[in-house]
Amino acid sequence: MNKRRIEIMDTTLRDGEQTSGVSFSVSEKLTVAKLLLDELKVDRIEIASARVSDGELKAVQEITQWAKENDYLDRVEILTFVDGGVSLEWMDNAGAKVQNLLTKGSLNHLTHQLKKTPEEHFNDISEIVEQASQKGIKTNVYLEDWSNGMRNSKEYVFQYLDFLTQQQVDRILLPDTLGVLTHSETFDYISEIIQRYPTAHFDFHGHNDYDLGVANVMEAIKAGCHGIHLTVNGMGERAGNAPMASVVAVINDFLPEIAIAVKEPSLYKVSKLVSAFTGFGIPANKPIVGDNVFTQTAGIHADGDSKKNLYFNDLLPERFGRKRKYALGKTSGKANIQKNLQELGLTLNNAELKKVTQRIIELGDKKERVTKEDLPYIISDVLNSGDHQQKVFVRSYVLTHSKGLKPSTTVAIEIDGEVHEANAQGDGQYDAFMNALRKIYRSKKRDFPKLTDYAVRIPPGSNSDALCETIISWNNNGTEFITRGLDSDQTVSAIKATEKMLNII
Repeated sequence: MNKRRIEIMDTTLRDGEQTSGVSFSVSEKLTVAKLLLDELKVDRIEIASARVSDGELKAVQEITQWAKENDYLDRVEILTFVDGGVSLEWMDNAGAKVQNLLTKGSLNHLTHQLKKTPEEHFNDISEIVEQASQKGIKTNVYLEDWSNGMRNSKEYVFQYLDFLTQQQVDRILLPDTLGVLTHSETFDYISEIIQRYPTAHFDFHGHNDYDLGVANVMEAIKAGCHGIHLTVNGMGERAGNAPMASVVAVINDFLPEIAIAVKEPSLYKVSKLVSAFTGFGIPANKPIVGDNVFTQTAGIHADGDSKKNLYFNDLLPERFGRKRKYALGKTSGKANIQKNLQELGLTLNNAELKKVTQRIIELGDKKERVTKEDLPYIISDVLNSGDHQQKVFVRSYVLTHSKGLKPSTTVAIEIDGEVHEANAQGDGQYDAFMNALRKIYRSKKRDFPKLTDYAVRIPPGSNSDALCETIISWNNNGTEFITRGLDSDQTVSAIKATEKMLNII
């Protein structure tokens, strides 16, 4: 079967940057642009709006220079405006060769925002398209508020498209600007347009205000559109845009007649990097890229996974460079625990497993978090097993923090029954504590892991006397793991998490 090829245009660096509080630096924009085109293999990227700032100009110049060197320049696009050619001058200076011209796709916007007649607007657009052609710049055209235009002023939309399809325009871009379309409307409107203008290229640009972004993209493709606009992590103004990872998975699994170039295994990597650059967190339950979406919590699911993968669907985590996990808690049951024990290389008989399961259920009832790394301690506590007894104890410490003086710590730890002491300074109390520990481990010629992430949180709505959970990520000779500590004092909770780490290594 000959598949129909759909272009994917990523607009994370333009429309995604309209997310409240998000702004990419020049180097971040260049890095993301390279990843999108080189690794994720999207067809096109929209990277900026013309005339925004000097920083935006610098970022576009860096990207276009790299794109030119790598034969990607015709795949890099800039949002421009009907402004008598000012945007085109900006593009010329930036080295860009494709404009996405923002125009009015509804009579309501045209009448009340521009206060012009359709004929006046079309004449202005024609002049811009001609100027672009003279400068060697290709033109795509956005019909802003197109979805409301189809609902309320369809005659104007078709009048405009009659004009536009006679211009030197490569693509016509149909945005659901306010995210108001239902999936049935999306299908009906785009089907009607494709049938009326069979030789033109149409893109659909979906927003997610009703959480219908993915459904609308799916229907737009079924209706015959030729390209779709997406953002990494669904970033964008208000509720954001149709999310890249979900749409790619939907196309690959439910639209077998459609071919796309995007590489699934790179989706998670790009998602995490964009999240790190922007501080725009990924919800734990976000499909494909969320922390929890490949984590089984219920014990019956883990049991079913061991018996012919009864709870697997086509969204296998390996497709996206990820791995299935089994959570530990009050609903986990023996099957979840066995899965985690296997990863640790530990085995228990049925009687032992029953006792450990009961203890984890008790902890879950108290809302205490249980991790795979906690299992050896739970086993030791429940079974009094000498194989998993705690061998490293933080016996004592003194933390000092005085204004004008560097924080310092004196610590005493016991390793295999032998007590060691050290004193060190640091940039904070915990840093001083860690420096003292490193002294001890260096003197014993023992490996000491690298701290890779440190997060602190208290229950929502709590006061300053709330319990504090510290979550620390470590890397020990290439092995990554997480430990947690809980205490009313932030530094003490970090020390408890660190004591767990010392026993794990």
